[in-house]
Parts: sequence; structure tokens; C-alpha cells
Amino acid sequence: MRDNATELRVTTRNARFQQWSALLENRNRRHRAGEFLVQGVRPITMAVRHGWEIRALLHDRDVPLSRWAREILDATPATRVAMAPALLAELGEKTEAPPELVAVVGLPADDLERIPAAPDLLAVVFDRPTNPGNIGTLLRSADAFGASGVIVTGHAADVYDPRAVRASTGSLFAVPAVRLSSAEPVLDWLDALWAAGIEVGVVATDERADVDLPDADLTGPTLLLVGNETTGLSAAWRERADRTVRIPMGGSASSLNAATAASIVLYEAARQRSTGQAG
Repeated sequence: MRDNATELRVTTRNARFQQWSALLENRNRRHRAGEFLVQGVRPITMAVRHGWEIRALLHDRDVPLSRWAREILDATPATRVAMAPALLAELGEKTEAPPELVAVVGLPADDLERIPAAPDLLAVVFDRPTNPGNIGTLLRSADAFGASGVIVTGHAADVYDPRAVRASTGSLFAVPAVRLSSAEPVLDWLDALWAAGIEVGVVATDERADVDLPDADLTGPTLLLVGNETTGLSAAWRERADRTVRIPMGGSASSLNAATAASIVLYEAARQRSTGQAG
């Protein structure tokens, strides 16, 4: 542990424990506190690796630390908290043995400037998703296929819900994710990009579209639109789309899960950009 790290002990359900426990279920508490809980070896490792603000690292008071845990503790001046095993298990959402570490991580700003504005821009708007797991899955695909960032708009599940964080398997910390209450700030951002000479194409998916995905040129700067799992895209986003494409499908399925459909489009964009051509 670094010399400037602080060490605490939490062995009862005191105010500090109650505050951290509320971060698991209460998005308003997360937003007011400006922090969230991170569970799991890879997510915690990725948070540290990508320079996120680690405010506290919670560990079992009764179990010797592994080499990984010691390295994580040494890599950050975060407050170190030795916890009673049962309390740590609750924060780690484990029904059996507690996790080795749980991290308390600061929330970044919801600022579109976090998404690099470049001629090879490939960003995703997820409009009003209700399933946190779908947000995490989309972040994981965005990371895998080289997307610049993910924007979650409207009344939506929380990017920092523990289910979203777990589903991202650490990709949340590698890909900028920005939460916005409406489409308007994104539309203003798009206008600014065009004014700067980055002509971003806005692409939506629809099973009734006339253009098959492989035939759509995704080699230029692109903003992919993904709609709500049940109702699809809002009117504001449907009106803003420059192109609508469909994913060719066989079998009896009439549609795909929203995160799955977005993953397919991201893969196709990555394929085109690696080969330099559509089709």
C-alpha cells in the first residue's frame, strides 16, 4: 500500500456501509454521491488501468490478500477499507464467499467532449434502453470493435447500475459512455462536428429498410442509432437518421435483441474499415 493511502475498518452496518450499500440499488444516490461500486477482477483492473478515480478499495479483514489485490492496492492512493466478511459479501452481491475486492469509483462527467471527434468516428446512441445488461453488452461490443464512445439518451437504465457494469466486463472503463436526458445535446454536438468538417452519417437499423447492412458504406464517420428494446427509436432520432439499414436474417426470428443488433452493425463497420470497402 502506498504511504499516502488511508486505512479504515468497517465491521458494523454504520453510516459509511449504508452509503455504499445504497449505491447498489439507488441511481439517485449514485448520482448525488458521484460514485458507484465496481465488483470483479477484470472490471477493477480495467478501472485502475484506464485511470478512473478510485476512491476506496474494500477487502475482507480476515483473508490474506492475493498478489493481484496487493498490486491493485499499491497502484492507487485510494482509501483502504478492511471489512467484516458478511458486509463485504453484501456489497459484492455474493451469496457465498465475499469477493476479494470491491472498488468505490468516481463518476466521470457526462460530457460529449469525452468522445474523440475524429474523421474515423464510430459512436453509438442507445435511445431509452430499459435493460442495464443490454447497456453493458453494447459497451463490450463497442470496445471490441473499436467504437469511439456510447451515448445513452432519454429516460433510460443507468450506465453505472451494477448489472450494466458487470455485463460490460470492464469495457465501461475503456469506452467513453455519456448519459444525456434528451437527443438535443447530441444533435448540437453533431452540428458542431459538421461545422468542424467531420461529416458524420447517422445510421439507424430497421427490419423494413431497403438497404442490407453489408451494402451500406460505414467507412466514414458514423453515428449508429439503437432504439429502445420494445418501442424502438424516438421520433427525434428517426427524423435525424440519414440512412436506415436492415440486418439480413433467416429463420423464424422477426427481430434481434437491441444490443445484439448493434453489435452486428459495429462488427460490419469494423470489417469495412479494415478492408476499406462495403459489401
